[in-house]
Formats: sequence, structure tokens, C-alpha cells
Amino acid sequence: MELKSGVGGSEASLFLADLLRMYQRLANTTHWNATIVAKNDTEGSGIKDATVEFKGEGAYDALRWESGVHRVQRVPATETSGRTHTSTVAIVVLPLAEETESSQEEELFSMEDIKLEVMRARGAGGQHVNKTESAVRLTHIPSGITVSMQDERSQHQNRRRAFQVLRSRLLDLKLTREMEERRSVRRNLVRGADRSEKIRTYNFAQGRVTDHRIGLTLKNLSSVLEGDGLQTFIDAIAKHHEDSLLADMLDPEENTKR
Repeated sequence: MELKSGVGGSEASLFLADLLRMYQRLANTTHWNATIVAKNDTEGSGIKDATVEFKGEGAYDALRWESGVHRVQRVPATETSGRTHTSTVAIVVLPLAEETESSQEEELFSMEDIKLEVMRARGAGGQHVNKTESAVRLTHIPSGITVSMQDERSQHQNRRRAFQVLRSRLLDLKLTREMEERRSVRRNLVRGADRSEKIRTYNFAQGRVTDHRIGLTLKNLSSVLEGDGLQTFIDAIAKHHEDSLLADMLDPEENTKR
């Protein structure tokens, strides 16, 4: 899962930190293993962006519905006039390509298409945190996808992590293309390629969360942020997806019109 703060400046970074904790709590209740692969903190307690690896039964099937733009409406702690601000965080959920899947890796990319660069890892404010070239940047030339990794201690570890993220992004790209080729599902839910749409709003003043894809509102914001309420959204969206698949199977003529 990749989380990136959007509009809203520092408030978006604070909201990203809230969402990250929400998904970590969900992982605890579902017995998944959640590992923060990369994270860029901001001043205070905000996070500019983060990448989290979830491992466990059903993790991708559940979390893939979280891809999209999450919007928060609340009064920032620094707001003196009590005015509500709107901020956003963009989330992309990628299927994890295990390193043992060598045959799949060969299908995803060739090493001839990879540009590998090494450099010195940098800390906050541009200061060098070490004198060795431990940071790694990979560029997949055909797709233009770039992955940079510097959080691990050695170049070997950063290289391994960078290739893992690259495989995941290429696998996501491959699955999205295949999905477009054989689309048999309703476009308003399953379009993995269109992640620009707002999918959920978290309104702190009214204590409610609304998922705009299915029109479901829960008037228990704290429960959602604790992970329990989030599971309700995930279950409802999954059911909506299954119902859409069934509807398409029962009405193939309508499906071909779309």
C-alpha cells in the first residue's frame, strides 16, 4: 500500500498518519503482518508519504478496495477561527510479488530494461546520513516507472526492496491491462486504472464517514479509524462487487453495451 498526501499541506500529512494507524489497527485485528517499507515524516507528527507491506490471508482481496482518494474534513489544530479545512490522501494498493516467483518476474521485466543507479542516502534537510552509496534508484525504461529506496542500512537491502516494489508496480500494471482487456464488471467500482476519483470522506465535525462508491455512511468515525468500522466498508464494497459480477453474468447483453 502506497499512501501520498495530496491537497491540504500539513493537514494532509497529519491525515495520512491517521490513515496509516487505521490500517495498522486493521492488520492487528485480522492477524496480518504490517511492515512499513518506506516513510517520509514531516515536521510535527505528519507523514508526507509511506509504503506499507501487508502479508496475511485475504490481505490484498480486502485492501484493494482502498485504492483511491480519501478526503478529510475537519478543523486543524492550528486553525484559530474554527474553519473546516478539506485535505486529501491518495492511496494505491498493489499486489505483492514474492521474490520466489522467478518465472513471473521474468514475464514482468527483463534486466536489460532496468537502469540501476546508486547514490548516497540523504536525511532531512539534504544532509548526508552516511558516506557510502547505499541508496538505490531503479528505472524501468519501457514504462518509465521509477523506484527509489534509501531506508535500509545497506545497498543490498535497498536494492532488494526497490526491486520488490518495482515488481509490485509492474504486476499492478499488468493486472490492470488484463482487466481492461476482459472487462466484465461495472466500471464505477473495478476500474483499477482510474484512481483520481474521491472514494471516501471522513467528516470529523459530524463524526461520520461516507463511501461514495456505494453510498454507505457510518456515523461512527472513531470506530472506522480504529479499524473495526473500516471492515464494515470493506465487506460492503466486496459484496457490491460480487453482486455486480452476478448482474453482468445474468445480463450479458447489457454488459456488451458498456
